[in-house]
Amino acid sequence: MISFTKQGAGKPIILLHGFCETKEMWKIFSEQLSKSHKVYCLDLPGFGESSLKVSQLNLEEVAVTLHDWMEEQEIQKPIIIGHSLGGYVALAMAELMGSEIDGIGLFHSTAFADDQEKKHTRNKTITFIKKHGVEKFIDSFVPPLFSAQHQERLVEEIATLIQYGKKTAKKTVIAYIQAMRDRKDRFEVWKTFGGAKLMIAGTLDPAIKIEASKEHEPFATAYHELEGVGHMGMFEAKKPSLIYVLAFLEKGSTQI
Repeated sequence: MISFTKQGAGKPIILLHGFCETKEMWKIFSEQLSKSHKVYCLDLPGFGESSLKVSQLNLEEVAVTLHDWMEEQEIQKPIIIGHSLGGYVALAMAELMGSEIDGIGLFHSTAFADDQEKKHTRNKTITFIKKHGVEKFIDSFVPPLFSAQHQERLVEEIATLIQYGKKTAKKTVIAYIQAMRDRKDRFEVWKTFGGAKLMIAGTLDPAIKIEASKEHEPFATAYHELEGVGHMGMFEAKKPSLIYVLAFLEKGSTQI
């Protein structure tokens, strides 16, 4: 079962959260975007209030699950914007569904697969979680996603994200770390996808290096860098991020 919220009317927009996040992270974005669009915010399988039936999964299976959910909800030609893990899922959906999707957005995400260094880090994280549990992991995982200059200003937001993250089951956390570690390279999907394409990157993002983000720019409909921002631009640079998304949706809707 996929848990979701639906708000507004117009062209459908699907917002996908990142790793150990929930649909609640998009609350302010949904409120603003729903003034001109029908906005769906959902919990990926295993996160928030959505169930996960298996302990092992891959992003292709998640894409199929969300495709089935779209058919149940009779959602046609959406624009899908994903944060981090949500972007990986959006790309898997673009590969699966092609022209059934009108646009995709990568919000602090990438079409590249993990390199060997990143895979090693993922494996170490799995070992840590098995030994110390999810709560201790989340305490150390969330704050560094924000750039140092924004951590003190956004104490409440960080605390809320930690609270939601700690509710995630251990099997879900490990299953998604493995899925991200083993995901295929989808840069060719990014290059050849025929719909509108948005990328928003943080110049200080510790998870998605800005050099990698820049390689996506030649194939993007809209590409933006958030100066001095880490991995959480929807909080660290809320106003410009929202402006970029709204502009992309307006342009994407008219050109498609």
